[in-house]
Amino acid sequence: MASKMIFINLPVADLEHSKGFYEGLGWKVKQDFTGDNAACVVIDDNIYLMLLDVPFFATFTSRPVADTTAATGSVYALTMGSAQEVDELIEAALNAGAAEEIDENKRAQERAVGMYGRAFVDLDGHHWELFWMNHSWS
Repeated sequence: MASKMIFINLPVADLEHSKGFYEGLGWKVKQDFTGDNAACVVIDDNIYLMLLDVPFFATFTSRPVADTTAATGSVYALTMGSAQEVDELIEAALNAGAAEEIDENKRAQERAVGMYGRAFVDLDGHHWELFWMNHSWS
């Protein structure tokens, strides 16, 4: 069976600004799938972001586009190879303009089961959870 790929489609207010933000995380924009109203960002070989300006994003649904700066519609969780990688990507996100999302209760629960995680909210209010799982506890 062929491996799966995931494309996460995100509405963005300012396409150029959002592209710069994700490039600041070390992720690459794939020019073959990038234009005036959309950009493809490669996270890894199987995970891609499609940044779509809000009017273009709205053409993909008959439902209203959520205001992610006012409410959380989704949380995008991404595993990292180590706790250090979590911290490095969080720092890159903060340096690129993100806000850190802190939930001390959740962090305490993660530590209890051998996980380490931190979260940020991007320029458009999209909530990202970065985490590392210590597999030695299982």
